Amino acid sequence: MSGSPPPPGGFVRRVGLFQATAINMSQMCGIGPFVTIPLMVTAFGGPQAVIGFVAGAVLALCDGLVWAELGASMPGSGGSYVYLRQAFRYRTGRLMPFLFVWTAMLFIPLIMSTGVVGFVQYLGYLAPGLGRTAGDLIGLGVIALVVLLLWRGIEHIARITAVMWAVMIASVLLVIVAAATHFSPHMAFTYSAGAFNVMSHHYWLGFAAGLTIGIYDYLGYNTTAYMGAEIKDPGRTLPRSILLSILGIMAIYLLLQIGTLGVVDWHRMTDPHDIAATSVASAVLEETWGKGAADTVTVLILVTAFASVFAGLLGGSRVPYDAARDRVFFRPYAKLHPRHQFPVLGLATMGVITAVGFLIGRHTDLATLIQLLTTVMVIVQALAQIIALTVLRRRRPELPRPYRMWLYPLPSVVAFAGWCVIYGYADRNSPGRRPIEWSLAWLALGCVAFLVWARRERVWPFGPKETGEEVGAGRNALEVS
Repeated sequence: MSGSPPPPGGFVRRVGLFQATAINMSQMCGIGPFVTIPLMVTAFGGPQAVIGFVAGAVLALCDGLVWAELGASMPGSGGSYVYLRQAFRYRTGRLMPFLFVWTAMLFIPLIMSTGVVGFVQYLGYLAPGLGRTAGDLIGLGVIALVVLLLWRGIEHIARITAVMWAVMIASVLLVIVAAATHFSPHMAFTYSAGAFNVMSHHYWLGFAAGLTIGIYDYLGYNTTAYMGAEIKDPGRTLPRSILLSILGIMAIYLLLQIGTLGVVDWHRMTDPHDIAATSVASAVLEETWGKGAADTVTVLILVTAFASVFAGLLGGSRVPYDAARDRVFFRPYAKLHPRHQFPVLGLATMGVITAVGFLIGRHTDLATLIQLLTTVMVIVQALAQIIALTVLRRRRPELPRPYRMWLYPLPSVVAFAGWCVIYGYADRNSPGRRPIEWSLAWLALGCVAFLVWARRERVWPFGPKETGEEVGAGRNALEVS
């Protein structure tokens, strides 16, 4: 039964639908749209940039349906780790779940680090004289505070997240309402010649870049899938929280993007020296309601950025726990806090990597960080997980499925194609940075780490091949065949 309690000493199911949706939406929205609207406009070269958010929404919805079915069927802590383990153990043993955890330990903190970069970027609107060193120290302090707040029980965290979700909604709605009061259709819907020329090579390069930025802004719709062992009635709550959060954020993003373009000249967003390029939401409030209102909403945006990092590390820190507990990752990650029952080492490690990623983003640029985290996650999580859904439907037809993907396999095909576009154009959109090469290097290093670990654990390929079936809610025991 999907709502059955976890084993003694494990997580407690205390997160309901509202809190689950709030966790997803806090992670999805965060600082993302406030810092990527100028990037999106630059990629498309005009107000047609709204296409990027629409494309990102379509990809998020299709991929979200994959998460919904898998999460409802196997609601354990760890998310993709659980799904990949069940799908690929027959041929490659524990390799795929190990590689997922290996890559997740990098790309999840990198996503969080972009939120901290955005936090410091918007803080610069309130403190124009903020230097690089001071900004670095403030960002590192924010990360330390997030880890400190997460160092407690899940019931307290759920309440904190609900409050920050309300602040996030308020900040976004204020920007949308302010834009609506001074909205200019001429600015928002006047396009340059050739803006929609689909026969142009430059159009598709811009589309690929925009799709990458768009899906980055929607990332987080799967946060509660990482917390499956802590969700009430996960067979119903997980799919609903994923779909509701995507639809809600899609509506918010479209209103935010169009409203912003109707107030601020898009040419300003492409000028790195203009405030609209670094703090576009603050520029909207300054143009409409004045500097005082802009300062107030900027503070709310800072809270929103903090909330996204908070929610992301909350879910992400659970990823290595279940893997280590089932001997598919390094064993120290299986330790829970003796009093508050949260994964100690997973949270600490991701906090450190978030800090490193933040410093990288501060001393390069945000686009580089987005390209790197996206390419790292595509192969082992996005593409492999879509394949896992099909594999499990064929190999495990008896697996309980409280939710089944609508119009299967069409959403899987669309999601697979979308992720391939993002990955294939990564180097083209980031000349000189080589994110594909970096992602492949990290994957290769993970394979080496797996071989070292597998030899110590005496498992495939240094031991007998393994098979097994689920024995609990989201936790699978491996039995040597």
